Amino acid sequence: MTTTATPPSQTLHEAAPTSAPLPRRRSLPALLVVPTLLILVAALGYPVGWQVVTSLQKFGLAQQFGQPPEWVGLDNYRALLSDADLWLIVGRSIAFCVVCALVTVGIGLGLALLMGAVGRTARLALQVALLLAWAMPVVASMTVWTWIVNWRNGLLNWVLDRVGVDAAGHNWLVQPLSFFVVAAVVVVWMSVPFVALSIHAGLTQLSPEVLEAAEIDGAGGWQRLRLIILPLVRPVISIVLLLQLIWDLRVFTQVKLLQDAGGVANETHLLGTYIYQLGTGAGDFGMASAVSILMLVITVAVSWYYVRSLMKEES
Repeated sequence: MTTTATPPSQTLHEAAPTSAPLPRRRSLPALLVVPTLLILVAALGYPVGWQVVTSLQKFGLAQQFGQPPEWVGLDNYRALLSDADLWLIVGRSIAFCVVCALVTVGIGLGLALLMGAVGRTARLALQVALLLAWAMPVVASMTVWTWIVNWRNGLLNWVLDRVGVDAAGHNWLVQPLSFFVVAAVVVVWMSVPFVALSIHAGLTQLSPEVLEAAEIDGAGGWQRLRLIILPLVRPVISIVLLLQLIWDLRVFTQVKLLQDAGGVANETHLLGTYIYQLGTGAGDFGMASAVSILMLVITVAVSWYYVRSLMKEES
């Protein structure tokens, strides 16, 4: 019985059609992403581009009534660099966002661990309470908070009086330090539910066998938390910390409403309220746009380390 050998050239010729379409298959996901990228560029690129152009112009009240803007180049940025008040506000905003973000993630992690340790009924009650706090509109919740710290008939002063602390008529919003303590409490209270529920979702993905094996090996609760649980949920913690840094740096509504409730605006400005004061208050939209671009640069700089860490973990 004889066998006919297949020539090598014929084998290569038959195998070629199966390998040729591979580049097209690899390029298909990139082609599918293109429409989404175009929409994002159109939706986000235009406002940022308008801010950049406006920051290079003198754009005030006259321009809102039809006069053409005056091109001033980098004059707005030069004025900002020589403004000592601006850098005080920048430092204050960065310190505020870092403190609020760290406290929020710490409390959220504690609540997430608590939800994993309690029974089903208690966990469900805690989750519902967190969702209600998170779903409450900002203005509605701020109405409650401004009543709590009201110096005339607020709940905080009433409680302090009942426990023996003379706080009658004390205005918590006049002094900058107490103002930012109140603002930080409000911001953290509104942000904790998202962090707690996100970390709890990550904790539910941990393998119970790993924790049981560590407990059998003699690892205590603190050791399991430090050596097993935290490293495994580190990606989730990194993401929520990054989001909190960005959100707390851009905080506006809570601070503005507290200022309107009795705070001294010139002594309690953060970047968000300062931009609002320059634009809507003073009508200098060119300077407001320049500060907005500076705020964007600071946001990227603050979050760049965490973005690089996330990219390394993905790779």
